[in-house]
Amino acid sequence: MNTLVLWDIDLTLIDAKGLGREWYRTALRAAAGLDLVHLPSFGGRTERAITLEMLTSHDLDPTEELVARLHAELIDVAARERHLLPSHGHALPGASAALTALAAQENVVQSLVTGNLVEIARYKLAAFGLDEHVDFEIGGYGSVSEHRPALVLEAVRLASAKHTREFRSVVIGDTPHDVDAALHHGAVAIGVATGRSSSAELREAGAHVVLTDLSDTAAVLAAVLSP
Repeated sequence: MNTLVLWDIDLTLIDAKGLGREWYRTALRAAAGLDLVHLPSFGGRTERAITLEMLTSHDLDPTEELVARLHAELIDVAARERHLLPSHGHALPGASAALTALAAQENVVQSLVTGNLVEIARYKLAAFGLDEHVDFEIGGYGSVSEHRPALVLEAVRLASAKHTREFRSVVIGDTPHDVDAALHHGAVAIGVATGRSSSAELREAGAHVVLTDLSDTAAVLAAVLSP
């Protein structure tokens, strides 16, 4: 059986301690000359959804040109300040071991379904040495859509095209948005209660398995690989 594991990043694999919000503050000032006044909710949402809400709440017309400009500025500030990630944040318990253990399994491919832009996803995982076993080419990223299920669809499409085979897909994340995105496409939904959503909330959202965190590598493998 071929298994495609699609990881969320923030509060699933790492905790960047709000650095991304500061990057948005800098990017908005550079792209539109405005100070950040209205901060959207970030948890489980895509960069595109956050950007559209942010621009609208600051009385700006969210044109494709302005969205692209803001994202370019966001990537730019992240590139300049990625060296701050290790001192501001940390990898979550068990993240490295889980990625390594899954990489050792036959017929398992690991990528991402994350609200981050692909460049920022790379910076965040590389800062904590978590990028080695992740195929960034076949992920679903926050520029694809404001709707998270579309990111799962894109990741599955890219993985199937690259590997010319079908996959059983598994989505791992810390919010009900991650769970909903998985269920929308018939993927296995694994909730990890390392974010702001409780185990009960993740179960209520419909997660097939809920883990307290990733520290029990055997439990992670069982959750991902069980038919």
